[in-house]
Amino acid sequence: MNLSKMSISVIIPAYRAALTIERALASVANQTLKPEQLIVIDDGSNDGTFDIAKAFKDQFHEMDYRVFSQKNLGAGAARNRAIDEATGDWLAFLDADDEWLPKKLAISMEAICKHNLVLVAHNYFNVNDSEKKLVACNARFDASTNPYRGLYRKGFLATSSVVVRHEAVLEAGGFDETLATAQDFDLWLKILKKDNTNFRVESDVLLNYFVTPESITCNTSRRLDCTLRVAIKHAPSWADLYARIFCVHYEAINS
Repeated sequence: MNLSKMSISVIIPAYRAALTIERALASVANQTLKPEQLIVIDDGSNDGTFDIAKAFKDQFHEMDYRVFSQKNLGAGAARNRAIDEATGDWLAFLDADDEWLPKKLAISMEAICKHNLVLVAHNYFNVNDSEKKLVACNARFDASTNPYRGLYRKGFLATSSVVVRHEAVLEAGGFDETLATAQDFDLWLKILKKDNTNFRVESDVLLNYFVTPESITCNTSRRLDCTLRVAIKHAPSWADLYARIFCVHYEAINS
């Protein structure tokens, strides 16, 4: 793969993100490797998110910057709308309340070229009001003799860390809009279950992942229900299913 010929579309779904969308957009503007396209989908916000995103147009005059508004349909539907609009060969996902570090795209694309990957992710900092904690996703990836089964069991990909081939997302059918949460985990499993689909988790820490009371992952009961649906759907074996169910309940209890 030739890095100079690889076009990137950044996708940001946003719902009531007026307090955080500027931070997310600024982190795209500050990338050492600039994307060709940035798409923001305002998912029915009522707090001025759309207007704030539109006001950033002058900061992205060198790229194809698009901002759309739709009725509230959920993160999966918002991402799918952006995927339909995307023209890049590669899709990079960023949630409106998260923040990339400046070398995120450069390091991700270098890894894709070096290892001939379909998908790449990386480590991140989990940030809340009281602490900033390193989440070493690569340790879980590296510990798995079978990366796909390891991903299924332990779920170590943060959506805002993922860069994935556009064509692979389309072939997998995009995000399942019937899932209120875990639709990202479902999509990664759909893409990566195909034979000879290479993916990696890099050790670089390239994301600040902010946890707030409004975060979609904070609804424990909804997350538990959707994650179990995904677990049953994609189980490689009964042993893997039981292991995944244990992990899901353990994480729910300790969240």
